[in-house]
Amino acid sequence: MKSDLETLNPTRVKLTVEVPFEELKPSLDAAYRKIGAQVTIPGFRKGKVPPRVIDQRFGRATVLDEAVNEALPKFYGEALEANDVSPLGQPEVDVTSFEDGQQLTFTAEVDVRPEFDLPDYDGLEVTVDDAEVSDAEVDEQLDGLRERFATLTGVDRAAADGDFVSIDLSASVAGEAVDDLTAKGLSYQVGQGSLLDGLDEAITGLAAGEKADFPTALVGGDHAGEEATVTVEVKSVKERELPELDDDFAQTASEFDTLDELRADVRTRVEGMKAVQQGVQARDRVLEALLAKVEIPLPEGVIKAEIESRNHNLAHQLEAASMTKADFLAAEGQSEEEFDADIDQRTRGAMTAQFVLDKVVEKEQLSVNEAELTQHILRTASRYGMGPDQFAQQVVQAGQVPVLVSEVVRGKALALVLERAKVVDESGRPVDLEALREDAPGDELLEITDDGMDDGIDHTGHDHD
Repeated sequence: MKSDLETLNPTRVKLTVEVPFEELKPSLDAAYRKIGAQVTIPGFRKGKVPPRVIDQRFGRATVLDEAVNEALPKFYGEALEANDVSPLGQPEVDVTSFEDGQQLTFTAEVDVRPEFDLPDYDGLEVTVDDAEVSDAEVDEQLDGLRERFATLTGVDRAAADGDFVSIDLSASVAGEAVDDLTAKGLSYQVGQGSLLDGLDEAITGLAAGEKADFPTALVGGDHAGEEATVTVEVKSVKERELPELDDDFAQTASEFDTLDELRADVRTRVEGMKAVQQGVQARDRVLEALLAKVEIPLPEGVIKAEIESRNHNLAHQLEAASMTKADFLAAEGQSEEEFDADIDQRTRGAMTAQFVLDKVVEKEQLSVNEAELTQHILRTASRYGMGPDQFAQQVVQAGQVPVLVSEVVRGKALALVLERAKVVDESGRPVDLEALREDAPGDELLEITDDGMDDGIDHTGHDHD
């Protein structure tokens, strides 16, 4: 076999492969065996049909076609190895010439990783938000805790913002009732704004037993995009009473004896949350700073395939949720064009990050041990709401273990870049990333999860199940 390599562009190559006819003999023999095992011919046992009889019955061309189909993957793989090509995605193969007894010639075009120089990542400088906690933020947390221990008391007055009401709803479009917008005894907090546009304004000022009609535009269901007339009747009104913020409340709501102790604990917790947020921000901004230093041509064929894969997965999810794409876009507040542009940007960002981090892995000779892979499987299984054993079994069956290994080693590459970065807050104070990692179990700060960077898509040509 002889093969030649032609570079079509920085991310795509063309292999031209010539295979002498004698090298096809194993594939021809396999083709005869396969056809012979599938057909029944009087006078011959199944699987024992002579080649000359198969040629007579089905034609030599049928056998040659089967042999070529069987041989192409083998010779394509050998050509990749001979020319040191690491493919991305599936090739476009074209048999350019082949006749019985003559050499087989075929071409294979495939996307490849682009060549680029890894920028210097030592001492990248990024700024993150301050982690100081204000008294107002502590008070906000305490108010949230008070709301959890609040009581509801019925009142004989009109509903106001913040009240809890029990309501009946009905709706019609062009005079016809809309069944999926009918509800009785629905609990709702006035001002929540989570049901229908115009509902809060209609309820405000209504006492128990009073009704109001209001127009609203429907965003889902069979009447999505149409205007409906909704009738709301208030059945009861209750106001929320918050407990006093004192030592008694501290003893009821926590393990502390005094309000001062509770307040100090809340401050410590908020400081911890803000510190972790600093770490996540540092991770993302260090990666952004690194990617900003390099321009990489991306393989458009792989980009297109991954966008199609994402849209395909979204369609399945929407179908399972009984939603249309129009419903989804309305809920997201995006047009079709904005959604497509967002998916394109995220896909390109994810691929660029992976190419760069893979270069860091190669340069630093990073690897993954069994314990690290196991921890990643545990975290990923939890994220998908699956048991670790079930998730691991699915990964193995789908042949996706290399994908998980790549995710872990890229996380280690990002960790290394982060360790060497200079991170300060907006006040100019250095941020202790080592302390942040100690506060984040499982090195979760180092997982590349924002903006689809760790998107579960393998860029080596395997499909993700």
